[in-house]
Amino acid sequence: MHFHILIGTTSGNTEYLADALNEQLTALGHSATLHDEPVYSEVMADSTTPSYWLFCIATHGAGEYAESILDFMEALASKQPNLAHVKAAIIAVGDSSYDTFCKAGDDAEALILELNARLIAPTLQIDMFNELDPEGSAVQWLDQWISSISE
Repeated sequence: MHFHILIGTTSGNTEYLADALNEQLTALGHSATLHDEPVYSEVMADSTTPSYWLFCIATHGAGEYAESILDFMEALASKQPNLAHVKAAIIAVGDSSYDTFCKAGDDAEALILELNARLIAPTLQIDMFNELDPEGSAVQWLDQWISSISE
């Protein structure tokens, strides 16, 4: 199975999560493309076959998408593609000391569901303020559901 890992980060911390997930997917016999600045046309290149998207998305500022994924999310919102071919999972990263904790992940989930994508796992919220091992938590989350979708 091939995954598109879509990274939304400002400080770079979310990239570490994506790298850990990529390593685990490879160890489990899957492949992945890391999109550190997702480009709509690249991710949507073959929208006729089933596609697996794994978001690693941080909340920035007052609840906005991180800069690296902003253009991609805006393109999804404006172009409104039918994502019925997409099976997605989301890791939302934030800081619980803010009232907009993981809002970008919540917004991404709402948008892709509105566009007919299907979630294949419960969204994982990682609190970078309190989490001692965010990469370990992300890999453990992946391990909990990956076998249920293996082809």
